[in-house]
Amino acid sequence: MSADDLAPAPDPAAAPAEEPPAVSRRPDVKRFRKRFTAVRLSPEEAARQGRISQGAWLALGGRDAAIAFLNTHHDALGGRPIDLAVASDEGLDAAERELAALGEARRGD
Repeated sequence: MSADDLAPAPDPAAAPAEEPPAVSRRPDVKRFRKRFTAVRLSPEEAARQGRISQGAWLALGGRDAAIAFLNTHHDALGGRPIDLAVASDEGLDAAERELAALGEARRGD
């Protein structure tokens, strides 16, 4: 005789116990989420960003000077060179002119 044979028989008058669903239903979630929620640059914007960044690196002689130039508001430009360059070809041209003037002033010192 086994332990199952000793268990009391279910009462037919009793309400049947509800069994939990076989698969738990979770709210719909995205399993593969986008890693970046910010707006990405278009290929043209990325090319302009790379062009002004490389130009600043070469003209100013290194990382720190280039970063300072690109991220500092310039009154002559009316904004940060990196923002202007990314926004339009005209902004890129203006930032490159300002960079050239700054590079010439540094070489003249």
